[in-house]
Amino acid sequence: MAQGSRQIQTQSQQQIQTLSPQQILAVKLLELPAVELEDRIHAELLENPALEEGKEESTEENLTEIESPLEDEGGDYDSLSDYLTEDDIPDYKLQENNRSKDDKVADIPFSESISFYEKLKEQLGELAISEHQRELAEYLIGSLDDDGLLRKSLDSISDDLAIYVGISTSEKELEEVLKIIQDFDPPGLGARNLQECLLIQIARKENSPLKSIEEEILTKCYEEFTRKHWDKIKQKLSLSDEEFEEAITDITRLNPRPGSSLGEAMGRSMQQIIPDFIVETTDEGIISISLNNRNVPELRMSKDFRLMLEEQSKNKANQNREARDAILFLKQKMDAAQGFIDAVKQRQNTLMKTMQAIVQLQRPFFLEGDESLLRPMILKDIAELTGLDISTISRVSNSKYAQTNYGVYSLKFFFSDGYVTEDGEEMSVRLIRNILKECIENEDKKSPLTDDELAEILKEKGYPIARRTVAKYRQQLNIPVARLRK
Repeated sequence: MAQGSRQIQTQSQQQIQTLSPQQILAVKLLELPAVELEDRIHAELLENPALEEGKEESTEENLTEIESPLEDEGGDYDSLSDYLTEDDIPDYKLQENNRSKDDKVADIPFSESISFYEKLKEQLGELAISEHQRELAEYLIGSLDDDGLLRKSLDSISDDLAIYVGISTSEKELEEVLKIIQDFDPPGLGARNLQECLLIQIARKENSPLKSIEEEILTKCYEEFTRKHWDKIKQKLSLSDEEFEEAITDITRLNPRPGSSLGEAMGRSMQQIIPDFIVETTDEGIISISLNNRNVPELRMSKDFRLMLEEQSKNKANQNREARDAILFLKQKMDAAQGFIDAVKQRQNTLMKTMQAIVQLQRPFFLEGDESLLRPMILKDIAELTGLDISTISRVSNSKYAQTNYGVYSLKFFFSDGYVTEDGEEMSVRLIRNILKECIENEDKKSPLTDDELAEILKEKGYPIARRTVAKYRQQLNIPVARLRK
């Protein structure tokens, strides 16, 4: 007798982190810069009649300025708890302060390369893909670094999508969507490392013996390629000197930062950047921080809606179905309005906490305006100081700008890795890169400095970093190797 197959049912216990609709709303508002927040609020005002512009009747007259207690030259603050309570920042501290010292209000034009984000979304809009794939693609595009590479793992992105956006996906599905993005222009976008970036660009070329050699060099001899062990590559692939030189020359012409090249190709334009923060420093060393809520209206619950709900709620015993439906509608709209007001306040509170922490850690820069005074700082440092999650700090720093006495800066500008010497001294990677750039600018163009020579010069200047590190920083500065600088 044939034995039939059986399905075995099992039970397993899992812990799944989910966010409430209110938390998701707060996260989405947190990501918006000032201009987009203004548009989002106006859209909500049109959609929800229970929400209207204006101050709450119980709210006292709002002040327009906030000064953070970062003014004492000798002050030593170990953490935000020294000057920031656990309670929400009072409303009056979250109001507009976009005035300069001479009381003239003006938008500050800020020149920067056009972001490739919108251009990639345009290319995405031309594809016939499912709505689910489009959502995944937009999130992946938003996760690209400024140079167009994706340095966050697909596993982490899958978790972020589930927790913060409520979209369930897998690494395999993200991989398929990423391949779609890697077909966009310019070639190399969406690569997860330099090797993949170069291979994507080579794959776009027409088939030829040279193309095959270049692909073999980058797939079979990538480690030797990064170490410039040319003889080993020629021996391993049985290449003639002429074949090898032609292939290497062609590879070095590829762009390791496709996102940056897109910005350069489109040219630089004057864009109107509306800063999210105003950071002012007085001659006495007082640093004041405020949110730029210039065109963001204050919100309150509609008084008419309250009165309608009170009227409808009377005589509950005699209510028919239509009356109960009306009460339910009024309650839903009022709950949504209150939830939106709370989410906006939570956004303001989180932004202020984050900016205060940045100013605390980068106080010397805000006092002097000297970039060399910027200390190494990563997202984790601000997260620990504020008690917020790293992903929250990342969302605050993305697409946000701060107006200072020395110009308008992206919040990302204040973050940089640190390099620790053998003596335990921590130095800013930005500072080392600037010194490296100066060394290359002042070199003899007839005999450019090799990475080994640059490493030796930096060591003499007190920055003992390895040759490979010099090569990495040189690539980040988009500076070619010595023989291509002649």
